[in-house]
Parts: sequence; C-alpha cells; structure tokens
Amino acid sequence: MTTKKKKSKAMKFLEKLTGGPLTFADLFRSIREGEEWTQEEYGKLLGLSRQKVCDIEKGRRLPSPEKAVEYAKILGYHPESFAKLIIEEQIKKAGLKLKVIDAA
Repeated sequence: MTTKKKKSKAMKFLEKLTGGPLTFADLFRSIREGEEWTQEEYGKLLGLSRQKVCDIEKGRRLPSPEKAVEYAKILGYHPESFAKLIIEEQIKKAGLKLKVIDAA
C-alpha cells in the first residue's frame, strides 16, 4: 500500500512485531488479545462463532469489507482502516499487482 502520508509510529511498531506488513488477521487478533478477551467473548460481541473468530485470526477466512466496517464500529476503531486492510488482502489474493491509495 502506498499513501502520501507517513506511517504512524503505532503502525511501524505493529509491523516490527509481526515481521511484515499488518494483515487483517494480525489486527483482529491483537485487538482481542489487547482487551484480554477469549475467542468466545470476542465472537459474542461481534456476532461470530468461536471457530469463525479463530479462522479470521489465522487468516483462513476474510470477512467482507462490509463486515469489517461493522466490526470496526462495534470495537470503536476507524472503519476505513479495517476496510482498507480487507481490500488490500483481496487484491493480493487475486494475484493483482495493484496498490490501495488513500483518497486526498
């Protein structure tokens, strides 16, 4: 992803911890772990089964951009960040060499 903005210190820190660019799975899991919720508690809050939470955290399943925005709102995060990560991963999974750029 390229943007005209510099990466935030928090984003650089997360990428250093994860060893590469932040994925939706990394973000999704780190929010749950930061709040010290079990997968079952997290799922109940978001309307998901424990297994679906596990699948998202392991990167085996990606929610739709619409669902990602819904989760962001429930959790109190910026919906744009969640949607952007999902769209970037969909593009990558499709094997397209495209970049997601923030609108001015």
